[in-house]
Amino acid sequence: QVQLVESGGGSVQAGGSLSLSCAASGFTYGRECLGWFREAPGKAREGVAHIATWTGETSYADSVKGRFTISQDNAKNTLYLQMDSLRPEDTARYYCAIEFESAWCTFDQRWYKHWGPGTQVTVSS
Repeated sequence: QVQLVESGGGSVQAGGSLSLSCAASGFTYGRECLGWFREAPGKAREGVAHIATWTGETSYADSVKGRFTISQDNAKNTLYLQMDSLRPEDTARYYCAIEFESAWCTFDQRWYKHWGPGTQVTVSS
């Protein structure tokens, strides 16, 4: 039974930082894609960043490049998202997700089978 739980969300002023964590259980690291997605009110869920567990290769949405950093700690089964220089448009509920037995990682949400309940990030101007 795979479970993902996000934490670290909150409210911050523009230009500030937040660190999100995603604690995973019910699996061991192998060949997976771990992704961060976000959903703002009235908008579709979009990919933010993802990382391949077997290579460490990362990818970011253009909107967050240079500001967000995704990382993993395999020993702790934890995924992280360091968010710097936050902007009001970053306000959303952030979700972590996992794709198993991957050949490569993408932002195609159909491939991510397990999702956490999300954590809210609110950035004020």
